[in-house]
Amino acid sequence: MALFIPTYFSTIAQYTSIVNSSSITFEVEENYQKQSYRNRCYIFGANGKQLLNIPISNTNKISGKIKMRDVVVENSNWQRQHYKSLTTAYNHSPFFEFYKDDLQFIFTKKYKYLLDINIDSFHFINDALELSKKYNISKAYNENAINDFRYHAVVKNDNKSRSTPYIQMFEAENGFLENLSILDLLFMEGPNSINFMK
Repeated sequence: MALFIPTYFSTIAQYTSIVNSSSITFEVEENYQKQSYRNRCYIFGANGKQLLNIPISNTNKISGKIKMRDVVVENSNWQRQHYKSLTTAYNHSPFFEFYKDDLQFIFTKKYKYLLDINIDSFHFINDALELSKKYNISKAYNENAINDFRYHAVVKNDNKSRSTPYIQMFEAENGFLENLSILDLLFMEGPNSINFMK
């Protein structure tokens, strides 16, 4: 069993671990941690690395810790902003046109919980890459998992992750950016993305 934290359009490093795992469990009983990939991802915009952040409404209002499964999102206009940012960054990429209609579902659906967004983003990538990966949801916090990939949710682990280089939209101006959201690889390589993660 490989243990992951469900994150928002996870990094290429997390998907590389998912692709190479036979069984997946999403950890939802852990305490939510701010400034992690749980509610953010990074894409490649015209000015370089660009943050897409989902605003959270209840982490500051509740004293003590809050479980990942209970994190509530703010119903502001973040969905419209994120989709616009993705369109601006990738509209001329080789595969954005192919995936944009299915992707729009996530940016028009009404959500209450962050977990539901992250699971839907997993389903989108699972379908787009034809991974056929099934998953379980944790029932209790697992202190010592053998195949523990929860570290992928920590932004500061970025510098440990090296991905196979591929052509990026704004690479000529900004250089290659490591370990962005899986969306960056998907929009550039389409179905071939899987070969960069084996």
